[in-house]
Amino acid sequence: MNFYPIFKKELRSYFTSLIAYVILAVFLVLAGYYFYTDLALFVLWGGASVQEGLWQYLFHDIRLILLFTIPLLTMRLFSEEKKLGTIELLFTYPFRDIEILLGKYLACLTVFSIMLGFTVLYPILLAIVYQVELGPLVASYLGMFLLGSAFISCGIMVSSLTENQIVAALVTSGIIITFWFIDWNEAAVSPSVAVVLHHLSFFEHFYNFVRGVIDTKDIIYFILFNFFFLFLTLRSLESRRWRGLR
Repeated sequence: MNFYPIFKKELRSYFTSLIAYVILAVFLVLAGYYFYTDLALFVLWGGASVQEGLWQYLFHDIRLILLFTIPLLTMRLFSEEKKLGTIELLFTYPFRDIEILLGKYLACLTVFSIMLGFTVLYPILLAIVYQVELGPLVASYLGMFLLGSAFISCGIMVSSLTENQIVAALVTSGIIITFWFIDWNEAAVSPSVAVVLHHLSFFEHFYNFVRGVIDTKDIIYFILFNFFFLFLTLRSLESRRWRGLR
């Protein structure tokens, strides 16, 4: 599958503009602030589990940052191509729709992985003072990676539907927030509906990871979420044929 040229092009476009650097800087400043304040809180409490409990607070806080930074990463993937008219040129190249999609998705996922990779500095610094247990930490990072990949798949789908980058970012944030809080008002629905919403909730599946628990059903949930939104994106790209635009 020849998606590498698209992947390389997209990755270069991130780092030849200010987009990736500004988002990375904002992400690291906020993540560093949360790490410092959460660690200070646990030290002041005394007796709290720094090795386990700290990661629950920290990664929940980092999740808040991703709610707003990842839509900024994904908003341009197809919207910018449509706005500039370069998407017509892109579809004339000898690439299949799925290769274009994978190239863009993996490039954005790589940028996100770099962002997340910088936060490894926090447990390294913590290990100077405390003994860091790898189990809860690895589970938390796995959960954060899967959550971020789900956000990206949602964002790239929305970006394929509009040429307005601001609209793409806002709609992506709206969908992500909806899936996060979807089961937080169980009293307003019937018990059977509440069970369904419970299974659809980001919070329910992510929370296990930050507690240090790696459950197969949670991994499957995020993988299926990715496949579903990437499938919708592919259908969106293929709709050009139905409309006679390709």
